[in-house]
Amino acid sequence: MLIIRPIRSSDFDALYQIAIESGHGFTSLPVNEELLRNKIARVEASFVKEIEKPFDEGYLMVLEDTETGEVVGTCGLEAAVGMVDAFYHYRLGTEVYYSEQIDVRNEVETLTLCHDYTGAAELCTLFLRDTYRKNNNGRMLSRSRFLFLAQHAERFGDTVIAEMRGESDAEGNSPFYGWLQKNFLGIDFVQADYLSGLGQKAFMAEMMPKNSVYVCLLPEEAQKVIGEVHTNTRPALNLLQAEGFRCRGYVDIFDGGPTVECNLNDIRSVRESRLLTVKVGEMPVSRSSFIISNTLLAGYRATSANLMVSDETDEVILSPELAGALLVAEGEQIRVLAM
Repeated sequence: MLIIRPIRSSDFDALYQIAIESGHGFTSLPVNEELLRNKIARVEASFVKEIEKPFDEGYLMVLEDTETGEVVGTCGLEAAVGMVDAFYHYRLGTEVYYSEQIDVRNEVETLTLCHDYTGAAELCTLFLRDTYRKNNNGRMLSRSRFLFLAQHAERFGDTVIAEMRGESDAEGNSPFYGWLQKNFLGIDFVQADYLSGLGQKAFMAEMMPKNSVYVCLLPEEAQKVIGEVHTNTRPALNLLQAEGFRCRGYVDIFDGGPTVECNLNDIRSVRESRLLTVKVGEMPVSRSSFIISNTLLAGYRATSANLMVSDETDEVILSPELAGALLVAEGEQIRVLAM
């Protein structure tokens, strides 16, 4: 059985290996032992923290194969970004120039550095090992986060965002970043992305252009990739668009990839998830697949299974094995979402 649960300190070796496998552009998991250990400690504290409003909590979950005990994937949520470290984006805008004298009107696209998403929740750190990319495992891992958001909405910002990986080559070089490196930062894309992942962002405030940048003045190869996603990221973007996420004109400052957003309560899976009361027994045969989670915080568990769910009752039968894996007993509630 594949079970999603909060990460714990004993998962460090697995997380470090995932950081290596995830490669360039996966900013949230840099290959750095100290940072990864600190990340796990922060997550463990977040899952037991009492809050009045979301601040800087992080919720990183792992996907565990219970037959082998192996950690084979991760998915994460940030409660409210930019509350401690600056959270930068470029905002796409338009300036209009018109001269009545010569009867010429031009619209020019601009990029303006901003912190507009400060306080938003973020979907992040989605990774699944190659051998497990089958049988809807990736869809289950990604969409399980919406069950967590639905159950614990008070712990997250009202707007939920996701940064989509932009275009880069096999060596991790970004066409969009090239002009920034040449004219402003002076360090390569991989190093800048790594420092950002470490939370060492002072160089951005010191070296990034302070004024709006005219897109038409960028090299053509940089202009072409603004708002475009990496080929490997296209399925993830399609999934989020089906949930109601849209790009509102914000792109990543390094690779130009789009950031998509949706109000938490407007996310399709948040709206469509249901709370059901558990009965433990022999599960009836069903071809309907569901993502299932308990309603706990520190004891959070999620998985997928075929369930017999009816619109006419708020009860659902789970086998003793499935109920045990989800840490639920008869009479307790689970949250379900049709796969």
